[in-house]
Amino acid sequence: MERLSVDKTYFPKDGEITQEWILVDANDQNLGRFASQIASILLGKHKPNYTPGVDTGDFVVVVNCERISVTGNKMTDKYYYRHTSYPGGLKATNLRDMLATHPDRVIQKAVWGMLPHNKFGRKIIKKLKVYAGPDHPHQAQNPRSWEEIQE
Repeated sequence: MERLSVDKTYFPKDGEITQEWILVDANDQNLGRFASQIASILLGKHKPNYTPGVDTGDFVVVVNCERISVTGNKMTDKYYYRHTSYPGGLKATNLRDMLATHPDRVIQKAVWGMLPHNKFGRKIIKKLKVYAGPDHPHQAQNPRSWEEIQE
């Protein structure tokens, strides 16, 4: 009688996971499509050893987030809400004002909405570094351009 073989499931170990630094330019990118691309990189879905629930993703540095674009009337119709924890303390800010004051938060909130909302997602979002202008303090990590990696 022939014996059935069961293949083992591959699970990446800590020593086998390599995390790179990736530089992404947000200039004239569509906000939603751009955020889903970043979330995929943070989760590690672009790597062949991707495993759900395991941190196989890379660090992402986003520059020029003040120059992000949106379609339609989202600049005036999209609102970001926060609460001061006091009665009647709900504050609403539209996308145009948020880009003028805190453009980095726009990208962070969009990416956070596409990550798991649990302990794993909170760990992964810390690997996202967002900057309003073209300069960033991560030159020592030698970030590679995302366009260069895709080729």
